[in-house]
Parts: sequence; C-alpha cells; structure tokens
Amino acid sequence: METKLTIRLKKKVIDQAKEYAFNHKISLSKMVEVYLESITEQAKNDIEITPLVESLSGVIHLNDNLDLKNEYANYLAEKYK
Repeated sequence: METKLTIRLKKKVIDQAKEYAFNHKISLSKMVEVYLESITEQAKNDIEITPLVESLSGVIHLNDNLDLKNEYANYLAEKYK
C-alpha cells in the first residue's frame, strides 16, 4: 500500500535531488523510498553479539605498544619460510 508523505527540505537540496533523479531516470519518490529502505534494512542486518561473545569481550589485555600488523606479518613470514 502506498501513502503520501510530506517533508520539508531546503530548496537547493530538492533541486539537486530532482536533477539527480532525472539524470538517473528514477522518480524522486522512488529514490527516497529506496534510500529509506536501505537504511532500515541495514539496521536490521547489523550483527547481533551473542551473550557468550559479549562475555569474552575484554578478556585479553594486550600491551598498548604492540604493533599487531607487524606481529602478524612476522608470524606469516615464519610460517611460510
């Protein structure tokens, strides 16, 4: 079911959006609909952290000076020597 929505935007934004919609052969309404769908779906697809994973968070404390990228590179260099 489709329904109407009234929104207030700056004229400049509306003009730019209309031009973008025209250049991409899409209606402004469809463009707004697709955008709103994408941000609401993205929120639904955020990864949930399980209680087990949350309880493990912060268990390991590393030295602040540790260069993880360098350590991993050294590990790989040794592994594939």
